Amino acid sequence: MNGAQSLIRTLVDSGVDVCFGNPGTSEMHFVAALDTVPEMRGVLGLAEGVVTGAADGYARIAGKPAATLLHLGPGLGNGLANLHNARRAHTPIVNVVGDHATYHKRYDAPLESDIEAVAGSLGGWLRRSDSSADVGADAAAAVAAAQDAPGRIATLILPADVSWSDGGRACAPVPSRAPRTVADAGVKQVAEVLRTGEPVALLLGGAACQEAGLRAASRIAAATGAKPFVETFPARLERGAGLPAIDRLGYLAEQVAYQLDGTRHLVVAGTKPPVSFFAYPGKASDLVPEGAQVHTLADVADDVVAALEHLADLVAPSTEPVLAQAHRPELPSGELTPQNWVEVIGALLPEGAIISDEAVTSGLLLPGATAGAPRHDVLTLTGGAIGQGIPAATGAAIAAPDRPVINLESDGSALYTISALWTQARENLDVTTVILNNRAYAILRMELQRVGAEGSGPKANSLLDLSTPDMDFVRIAEGLGVPATRARSAEELAEQFSRALAEPGPHLIDAVVPPIL
Repeated sequence: MNGAQSLIRTLVDSGVDVCFGNPGTSEMHFVAALDTVPEMRGVLGLAEGVVTGAADGYARIAGKPAATLLHLGPGLGNGLANLHNARRAHTPIVNVVGDHATYHKRYDAPLESDIEAVAGSLGGWLRRSDSSADVGADAAAAVAAAQDAPGRIATLILPADVSWSDGGRACAPVPSRAPRTVADAGVKQVAEVLRTGEPVALLLGGAACQEAGLRAASRIAAATGAKPFVETFPARLERGAGLPAIDRLGYLAEQVAYQLDGTRHLVVAGTKPPVSFFAYPGKASDLVPEGAQVHTLADVADDVVAALEHLADLVAPSTEPVLAQAHRPELPSGELTPQNWVEVIGALLPEGAIISDEAVTSGLLLPGATAGAPRHDVLTLTGGAIGQGIPAATGAAIAAPDRPVINLESDGSALYTISALWTQARENLDVTTVILNNRAYAILRMELQRVGAEGSGPKANSLLDLSTPDMDFVRIAEGLGVPATRARSAEELAEQFSRALAEPGPHLIDAVVPPIL
């Protein structure tokens, strides 16, 4: 057994049986070893941002890590944006980054780089395997580290000669660190805050954004009058009919100020207190209302669901959660607008759907249109680095092949990683991508005004314009092997969306909408 074989065998034995990869020369023995461990599924991405984004989407749905296979420091660097999003989502991922053979590094070959420095920016677990005999143990440690609560990026650097040399040994799984239990005293302290009668807001994140946490938070709110919110960009949010409908905190500081107006106590559970996404001249970065006290019920590494359920039993022992009733918008008609396209999705969203939401400004009205739709999951842009939507949808579809995956995607963001469509076609994944095509970086037009950049003229505006030349998403998708159509009216979108859901395999709809701003 060589080092690569011991690595893959250990990964599989530790529960990691999908590897998204974009390999190069230094990873060829890993590629060859895939045939010796048939339980490992290898999925090719045409760019590293696709690989890392797919691993993120996979783990958010599967609840366990995927591996990535990346080529040296530049390959890791190319995938860094979606690893940043995964880091913010506390997603468990095991990166396997190939490196030059140990004896070759001193020659400073063209692709030589400081892999440790690139990986170190992720703030996760990092190790270099020094010998074939160590690789199995290092792999087991990497899988365990990735799953340490609340989840993180683990990067294992694999020199080429360590990969190809004999002496590899598969190792047994290593236990990961479970979420910490919140002390009774801390829960009781928050219960006393809720009993004061003063205005309280409850901010949920992490595992609290799934059913058990949402139900507990709804019980607390119903019994005490506290206002519950979900963090602005949750990694995975369960919602729809039969679940509590809890609003997400707004993206804009002005929205948050309105939502938290009058709050005297902010209780955070599984997340951090809110801050402004960017700095703006003359505006505060800290979005906690002035004079309000912050109380941490559970940190991100704590068992937030157990803490919420304990708190609910203390302050709402006989209170039931308030659940969203089944309700769908009527199918609209006429030309597509930012207001009516979301009604089409809400009216037709299938049971058990997974939404990868990177609609950006075009999707501002989506939560209201889908609140009473059948139960579904939403994956959001946790780190703000655009280009996540199509890859995350790809990974989610591999994690849950029996569920429909819907990618709601802005045109500008789509172009970062649109080659993920090819992977969807290659793997025959049931992903329906709706491109919200407003031919602009609309959010940046808004930000240009909000940061106080005065006197913007034609040169500035041209950097935010995607209409010259127009891009044909139908032809792009078809060129990557994905059937595609174009919708300009609500009726066309409804017909094409229904047909795409009914047919196996990937589909893309180019939905032409004007900017909302």
